[in-house]
Amino acid sequence: MYRFLLTRQWVILTLLGLVLIPVMIKLGFWQFHRHQHKVAQNAQIARNLAATPVPVTELAAVGRTLPQGDMWRRVTATGTYDTAHEVVVRQRTAADEQTIGYYVLTPLVLADGKAVVVNRGWIPAGDDLTKFPHVPAAPTGTLTVTGRMMVDETTAVSGIKDTKGLPPRQVMLINSRQQAKRVGRPMLGGYIEQTAPQTKDNSPELVPEPDHDSIGPHMAYAVQWWLFAAAVPVGWVVLVRRERRDRLTAAARETAAAEQPEPTEQAGQAGPVSAPAGPDDGDGGTKAADAAATGAVDGEPVARTAAAPD
Repeated sequence: MYRFLLTRQWVILTLLGLVLIPVMIKLGFWQFHRHQHKVAQNAQIARNLAATPVPVTELAAVGRTLPQGDMWRRVTATGTYDTAHEVVVRQRTAADEQTIGYYVLTPLVLADGKAVVVNRGWIPAGDDLTKFPHVPAAPTGTLTVTGRMMVDETTAVSGIKDTKGLPPRQVMLINSRQQAKRVGRPMLGGYIEQTAPQTKDNSPELVPEPDHDSIGPHMAYAVQWWLFAAAVPVGWVVLVRRERRDRLTAAARETAAAEQPEPTEQAGQAGPVSAPAGPDDGDGGTKAADAAATGAVDGEPVARTAAAPD
């Protein structure tokens, strides 16, 4: 009774299940690895934010890509701002993660003539996106900036398209190599996300500390994919048993219908009914009828008396 599994419908259904199972298992492991990455990243952020700040030159160098392990490390840098080469980064959100505006990037020139890009914070976009926005003035003179060391942004890593043909002094990515070409000065790899000194009311809004408490829903997604993978063979077995039961039931009905006898004639279609026999010796009403015709009873003639007229 399992020959129906060789039908086209069931072959396609079975092959589909065999394809879905490994795909769902792989998706589950993909989400699980994302969960592991998030947990490791949270631990790294918490560890690096708690570390004592070090001079920026201990972590960053000209032409050197900042290692991922040094990301979010707190650093200090002393120098003067080069506001002439200040730029803004488009399509960045404020601390509320909803309001769109700009990040303000200002090169900080160190004592040895090298520079490091400093993200001074967020400003609102304004009404005209084709012009350079009003940027609060950077502090003048020599100052010490404290902040989080960040890796250069690239399209491959951030997913942000590096659009060309933007208005003057506007960029899409925070990238020290791009800024070095534009400024014409040696630039340390990576950039500083400023945390101190604290800004004034009319200064850019400092970028908030990254969230390192939430682990996201990746582990829940992984468990869901694995449950889906386990449900495929279970569902296949349930469908097979149901199909077999339905086929057995249909076969039993066909057998019962074939063995059922032909229906008999109805009572209304019976032949004519004979008249009941009279109280005689068995010949029925025949003798009585003959006697009446011949005028004799039991062989003796019966006198026929005519009624005399009055």
